[in-house]
Amino acid sequence: MGLVARELVSGPGISTGQIRPMLEKYGLRATRQRLGLAKLLFSKGNRHITADVLAAEAHDARMFASLATVYNVLNLFAEVGLVRSFTVEGGKTIFDTNTTDHCHYFYEDTGRVTDIAANNLNIASQFTPPEGYEIAKVDVVVRLRPRRDGLATAKPVDPES
Repeated sequence: MGLVARELVSGPGISTGQIRPMLEKYGLRATRQRLGLAKLLFSKGNRHITADVLAAEAHDARMFASLATVYNVLNLFAEVGLVRSFTVEGGKTIFDTNTTDHCHYFYEDTGRVTDIAANNLNIASQFTPPEGYEIAKVDVVVRLRPRRDGLATAKPVDPES
């Protein structure tokens, strides 16, 4: 993601007037559905979301877009770098509006995903790709579950609660 778009998304959210220029900067035509879905996706700051959740938000906002359209838009946004995508639990794709280098905690008991700050961590430098290839990105998901040794707190602590 370019610096301008990263700055727009990293705060509390972007305004409607910023969405069209952001899409156009990434070479995307600002269709009605892309504009509407981008507004829903980016107006709440950094977030981790599935296509199903975004489709439900669109429906609640009376924005009629099929689930296939939501998937297509999110995958297009991931392709151009507006969001990152990664897979957890049985192939569920998570779309992340924070495209900076960072890792994730995945809470197996709730399905929630939270960020782990990278703090200048360059995981890609630990790998040597096969000849003729380069590393595009590295996705690290740390899977968490409640402790099973009797030392768990009554309620697991979630750092973003």
